[in-house]
Amino acid sequence: MTTAAYTSHLPANAGWLTRAEAWLDHKGKGAWIAAMVLGFILFWPIGLGLLAYMIWSKRMFGKSCRSHTRHNTHAAWAAMKPSGNMAFDAYKAETLRRLEEEQGAFEDFLKRLREAKDKAEFDQFMDDREKRMKDVSETAEA
Repeated sequence: MTTAAYTSHLPANAGWLTRAEAWLDHKGKGAWIAAMVLGFILFWPIGLGLLAYMIWSKRMFGKSCRSHTRHNTHAAWAAMKPSGNMAFDAYKAETLRRLEEEQGAFEDFLKRLREAKDKAEFDQFMDDREKRMKDVSETAEA
């Protein structure tokens, strides 16, 4: 997962502490505990400060870590259930079918593009190899 996934809600000028907090939140409660233990190992006031912050911000006993990802998963599943309006459900099914077809067509396009690029690179390699072999044979004759 990219850094944009867990820092998308941060302002552009967020400091390193804010980014570190977002990273630890993204990794979950285990990461916070590991950071606290490392803090105690390196220098005990760091570990104590992290413990105090975790208790104060309710990261130790609350469900603040990674709760947003569970909520997003729940919202995704909720979007797939029928709404009760048959016309809307038919429209949604047709739109999803069309999007899946477009995705398949796009993936086929990307595959053809990669194959064309690979072929062009291989042809260039073979041309360079042939040129080197010709140069070697010319210098051997001379």
